[in-house]
Amino acid sequence: MDVTRFFKHLFAPHWIVNRVFPASALDAIEAAINASEKTHDGELRFAVEAGLHPLPLWRGQTARQRAQELFASLNVWDTARNSGVLLYVQLVDRRIEIVADRGISAKAAQAEWDAICRRMEGAFKAGHFEAGALTGVTEITALLATHFPAISDNPDELPNRPLLL
Repeated sequence: MDVTRFFKHLFAPHWIVNRVFPASALDAIEAAINASEKTHDGELRFAVEAGLHPLPLWRGQTARQRAQELFASLNVWDTARNSGVLLYVQLVDRRIEIVADRGISAKAAQAEWDAICRRMEGAFKAGHFEAGALTGVTEITALLATHFPAISDNPDELPNRPLLL
């Protein structure tokens, strides 16, 4: 266990999520997800978390493991066409993870998702949180539209409002 990382997470105030993603940014991200889901058959979920809880952190939980945990607990995996995608932002570690359901993973390689994450992290490092998030949604949209174009029956199965954890 990394003691420095543990204490960074332990003392990270929850309000930093609201500082970097104010209501106007959340509205813009939600609108981008709404527009995105009209162009493909995927379901996109955006979640942001300041720091991890002490026990999982003590056990060495990574941002990737937390994203996979949220993918399950938020039921992103439970879409009719196995087309859910979780975009997870972990602020303390400055990590972004994208977890795609098996229907999407079969057609889009993890390396493509990782490249989107790293570009978003670059924007976030420069302090451009809203722009970075919107760019990420746009890039995910392009990838999903290529592999999973919209069909006539395309219900909205997951909430589009970003989730602040």
